[in-house]
Amino acid sequence: MSTADSAADRAAGDPVSRSGGPDRYDVEPVNRRDRQQPLYAPKKKIYPKRAEGYFRRLKWLIMAVTLTIYYVTPWLRWDRGEFAPDQAVLIDLMNRRFYFFMIEIWPQEFYYVAGMLVMAGIGLFLVTSSVGRAWCGYACPQTVWVDLFIWVERLVEGDRNKRMRLDQQPWGPGKIAKRVVKHGIWLAIAVATGGAWIFYFADAPTLFTDLFTGEAAGIAYSTVAVLTFTTYTLGGHMREQICTYMCPWPRIQGAMLDENSLTVTYNDWRGEPRSRHQKKSAHEGRVLGDCVDCNACVAVCPMGIDIRDGQQLECITCALCIDACDSVMGKLGRPGGLISYATLNDYNANMALAKDSAGRIDPARVRRADGTLSDAVRHTTWRSIMRPRTLIYFLVWAAIGLFMVWHVSARERLDLNVLHDRNPQFVQLSNGDVRNGYTIKILNMMPEPRTLRLTVEGLPGALMTMPGAGDAPRRAIFLDARPDQLRAQRIFVQADPDQTGAGDHGIRFRIHDVFGSEDASYEASFVAGDGR
Repeated sequence: MSTADSAADRAAGDPVSRSGGPDRYDVEPVNRRDRQQPLYAPKKKIYPKRAEGYFRRLKWLIMAVTLTIYYVTPWLRWDRGEFAPDQAVLIDLMNRRFYFFMIEIWPQEFYYVAGMLVMAGIGLFLVTSSVGRAWCGYACPQTVWVDLFIWVERLVEGDRNKRMRLDQQPWGPGKIAKRVVKHGIWLAIAVATGGAWIFYFADAPTLFTDLFTGEAAGIAYSTVAVLTFTTYTLGGHMREQICTYMCPWPRIQGAMLDENSLTVTYNDWRGEPRSRHQKKSAHEGRVLGDCVDCNACVAVCPMGIDIRDGQQLECITCALCIDACDSVMGKLGRPGGLISYATLNDYNANMALAKDSAGRIDPARVRRADGTLSDAVRHTTWRSIMRPRTLIYFLVWAAIGLFMVWHVSARERLDLNVLHDRNPQFVQLSNGDVRNGYTIKILNMMPEPRTLRLTVEGLPGALMTMPGAGDAPRRAIFLDARPDQLRAQRIFVQADPDQTGAGDHGIRFRIHDVFGSEDASYEASFVAGDGR
């Protein structure tokens, strides 16, 4: 490499190779804990470097799983019979139904949705109090799509140093071609994102065909357009600004963390004092920490922070800095974990161990002669998160979930509602019987037709008729209920006032599935006159 190329690389923030040591990056963090940002600060572009390691592989896995769930779920089929849609997950706004595999939720059962939202909130509290902002770093839709967009950017334009050089180059055919390809793929992903979303609200294969033939409803095209714009803008351009300025969760999480919450931590009790000139300092007899100030942790951070500054609002605990630092420590033959998931309790204990009598950090106090960590150092394990607070969160979360599962499995799929005529409340028939009119509403919440038997209890000698049917009054009436629908039926109930007595009488309407075991009842009243 020529001297001019080397200078250009340094200006672009490329790694500066040093023989016998790791690559070092001339990079400044965009967000600093000790630097107050103005309210309307101009955007500073971040060029995150590709990281390799356990947490990067975990992020790839979670991204693949979550994107697969999002894009594939509307296409899954679930046989509910000939009278119900066969889409596994469907929000049917036209018919006011929500289908989730074997579960069907009606509007009056919206409390199930409320229960799921409560579970989601408690689950988020549980995750945050246990492992910090793990949701933000791994599974948040903003993080997932930003990861995908950065992967496309890296695929088209190259890794960090190449992207920075490309931005500094004048516009030409090569630069224009790369930008067109990158933004074209971004737009394709954004369109697919909006398209996948609307497939949750209608039959996916049918809507897919209608979209390309121009027969879909206007709301479908407008929804795709809005989601395309937001996905392209938030994932491709705003990125870390969403997490820093728009999302409220970084400000809420402070109340969720405690001394035993796992957070990404720079262990300065081991890394300080840092130096880029380790060999020279060792020759001079100075005691140094393990941090060689290579800035690899800053170069890979998608939020543009320096984790060595401590906990910051912008940190999403994606742990890519852990992978970068462990890679450097491996090259130097030193143990990993200089940056790690740790609790505040363990960090404070190790800090007290590393300080000398004057209160200065002396990393020699936590190291053996061969450079490994001493046995006195406390290592954070997953057992640290098992404490009363997280157990209570988990028990509440599990209790709500188990109750909802039990309630869904035990709920009746047949409902009855009765409205008494207000005017007139009763009619005296020619034979002396008193007749009351009712509107019977039968809700069949099964995706199959039913034959139901309607009876009246609590009224001696009561008989029923249906207006216009021409049938003689009888003790029971058989009604057909169509699948997944509400049937409203006018019913007359008549009785001899000499048997019932004057005044109001409590009665019970009951329906029973002739070919099943379900039944439903409703308490009503029968007005037998005033006795005059």
